[in-house]
Amino acid sequence: MKLLISEIIKKASNAKTKTEKIKILRDNNSQALRSVLKWNFDPSIESDLPDGEVPYNPNDAPIGTEHTVLAREHRLLFNFIKHCNTLTNMKRETMFIQLLEGLHESEAEILVLVKDKQLQSKYRITSAVVQEAFPEMSWNTKVETSR
Repeated sequence: MKLLISEIIKKASNAKTKTEKIKILRDNNSQALRSVLKWNFDPSIESDLPDGEVPYNPNDAPIGTEHTVLAREHRLLFNFIKHCNTLTNMKRETMFIQLLEGLHESEAEILVLVKDKQLQSKYRITSAVVQEAFPEMSWNTKVETSR
């Protein structure tokens, strides 16, 4: 059985060494995991959602019985990134809430943290660990503020 993205992140966060964290991320490599981590750590990616808490009702269904999982729904994430969509703010926010309410509450929590680039505030995973685990997924640590 495949792990949820939230289970992979928690497992990597709980690993004792950087090497163990990298191995866990690589062993569970998926486009969904990379999309979530890139959204969180790549400074050039900006959320097109309001900062802070999201008014949604967490899905309390047991793991394995939830309506959907990030592994399937990660293709929708571009809708919540600046410059990647043409949705109205209301439609975008409604879609995000619907996505969160369909996911297991642990995966929804991950997305709420990621939209504000706060994953590392709860989980011990750094940009350096992610870049070493997935070197093809690099990004600049400095964002140009003017041209």
